[in-house]
Amino acid sequence: MTSTKPTPFLPQHLDEIQGWFFDLDGTLMDTDDQAMEAVAHRLRILGQPRSRQLARRVVMLSETPMNHAMTLLDIVGLDPWILALRRRLSRRVEPTFRLIPGVRPVIQHLATEGQLLAVVSTRSQEDAALFLKQHALSEHFRLLATEETTRRLKPHPEPVLYTAEQLGLDPVACVMVGDTTVDMRAARRAGAWAVGVLCGFGEEAELWRAGAHMVLESTADLLPLVTQSR
Repeated sequence: MTSTKPTPFLPQHLDEIQGWFFDLDGTLMDTDDQAMEAVAHRLRILGQPRSRQLARRVVMLSETPMNHAMTLLDIVGLDPWILALRRRLSRRVEPTFRLIPGVRPVIQHLATEGQLLAVVSTRSQEDAALFLKQHALSEHFRLLATEETTRRLKPHPEPVLYTAEQLGLDPVACVMVGDTTVDMRAARRAGAWAVGVLCGFGEEAELWRAGAHMVLESTADLLPLVTQSR
């Protein structure tokens, strides 16, 4: 469900929106649970309930420092090296991408309504394309803005501004949907709307502090909002 915190975004501004930009991890892609399961497996000696509880806490606590680290690396120009290393290491792992429950109807509805959809992610172009293909969503997305697309990464506004420009949209007519503070900051700095979701790594309080116009429990919770407004 939607957060009870007051927001200037919905429902009055939805009719003005023409573009929806989605982060991948924790927003469309269920990597939160995948990461948790990997950590829980290593902690299995503690027993299943306790290991899963501790694993989720570890994953949640690690995500914000990682985002801050990537921001610093971006500022000093070292992030391409880190991302290249990540790509090299990931080639050894067979990708298995899970779709967050309830996301498909959201994407299909927005596309049917003529909205322009894009992925804005620090994942690789290969990962983004493979994920959309795996879940038969490729046809709904006009653009993939990934780690290779722009020189600067989120929370810098360049990826959001680039995507809006490529789609011929004013940023104020676009929504950035993401699960972390870097998504919210990138959106706000670009002049776009920022919608946070809690189905990934972020926590509600930090998403609000980062400038979210709205925070939802899940990306799936967009569906009743956008269907009521059109």
